[in-house]
Amino acid sequence: MIEQKEQLINELKKCEEWEKDQGDLWFWEKLGRLPFKLIDRFTPEFIQKKVGVILDELGTYIQSGGRYLSSAAALKNYYPGQNIHTLQDVEALPIVKIDEAAEKLTANRKRTAALQGAGTGVGGIFTLTIDIPLLLGIQLKTLQDIAICYGFDPADKNERMFIVKILQFVSSDIVGKKTILQQLTMFGAKEEGPKREVVSELQGWREVVFSYRDQIGWKKLFQMIPIAGLLFGAFINRSAVNDIAEAGIMLYRKRVIVNRLHQDMIADIKPES
Repeated sequence: MIEQKEQLINELKKCEEWEKDQGDLWFWEKLGRLPFKLIDRFTPEFIQKKVGVILDELGTYIQSGGRYLSSAAALKNYYPGQNIHTLQDVEALPIVKIDEAAEKLTANRKRTAALQGAGTGVGGIFTLTIDIPLLLGIQLKTLQDIAICYGFDPADKNERMFIVKILQFVSSDIVGKKTILQQLTMFGAKEEGPKREVVSELQGWREVVFSYRDQIGWKKLFQMIPIAGLLFGAFINRSAVNDIAEAGIMLYRKRVIVNRLHQDMIADIKPES
């Protein structure tokens, strides 16, 4: 194996510590948990309708990947000069190398999101409707490319559902996060795939949309002010992509570590049989 078992166990502990830290919410997230009815009157109807379009977008994404689907062919861009061409090649890389690739990807996407938010924030209310679906697109593409960095194929429908569950995780409250973490751990080893009907749990992606509306809708109010929306838009979009990428990296690296520990156990057992 690339890493010693002790190293993998230590890395797994880091992932588990991160999961425990998710029980605490930042002020912005706490404010975002206010019942949406209380701020409904202040949120223009066109914003709510635009966020509602995401329901169809996510439905199409789960079924076919739609216009958001990333390709594993992009691996050469994440691992330049390392002779990595297939998802199977990633299995030969140490975790630290995979983390580096994912972090570089994340930094790039955060810059893109900030520029996009600033650009659409300049026009205030007139360009806000463009920004919401574009932000979702960046979030989905970021999670898919993180999956590829860690050796998982987003063309697989189960992986697309895993990605939507990460979206749901990031926008959920404390109780929701704990429940979703339990569900995500059931995806099991990569070779076996999930053994349960994940789609049925997703009432699925509808819950994601409602959470997304509650969290993003009110924040976008600040972006409605022309010019000033430039700063708000850049900050909000960069923050949104950062949160998604952090969760994606931790949850995917945990799957890689668990898979490798599982392979180690098999390797230890075989000589005895």
